[in-house]
Amino acid sequence: MTGVNKTLLNLPLKKMFTDPRYPIGLLSEQPFTGKEPYSDDIKATALEQIKNLPQSLEMSVQHLDAAQLHTPYRPGGWTIHQLVHHVADSHMNAFIRFKTGLTENNPTIKPYDQDAWVNMDDVVHLPINVSLTLIHSLHARLYEVLKNVTAEQWERTVYHPEQQKTLSLWNLLAIYSWHGGHHTAHITNAIFDNK
Repeated sequence: MTGVNKTLLNLPLKKMFTDPRYPIGLLSEQPFTGKEPYSDDIKATALEQIKNLPQSLEMSVQHLDAAQLHTPYRPGGWTIHQLVHHVADSHMNAFIRFKTGLTENNPTIKPYDQDAWVNMDDVVHLPINVSLTLIHSLHARLYEVLKNVTAEQWERTVYHPEQQKTLSLWNLLAIYSWHGGHHTAHITNAIFDNK
């Protein structure tokens, strides 16, 4: 694997960074940031992270009671309940962004207000198993869409109007392979901190 430490890409979810907002570090601090040239090894590792997220996320919450689920993962942060629903919301957007980027020429993607979404009735009233089930199905489809994307296709782009920048699909792969582990670590660190 050229230029990337495979061990770092498969780090266990544990405390590594002191900022509780970024328990596995910022995306820019990861071995795969999306700025690296295409590599089959990087792609395989990132896709494994996407493929395995549903199980990792489910395992992180499986023994939590209602009080723990409704506890913020950090002071001023969302609750674990909100985090799980957020991952479903975010990764539904990811799925659409990848498919749009693969089928249209530099499409403008739709931003959304994640803070408003985590306070909507579906998040407030539905149990997390609804989103966990959705994430399992969604990631099966996302993995299937992405596993045969070619090196040239990873160079395809989308335009993010809120960030006012063009992102390659390779950039999106880095973002979403990091994003799931980022929030799973929020949960596992919250459990660790509250024992």
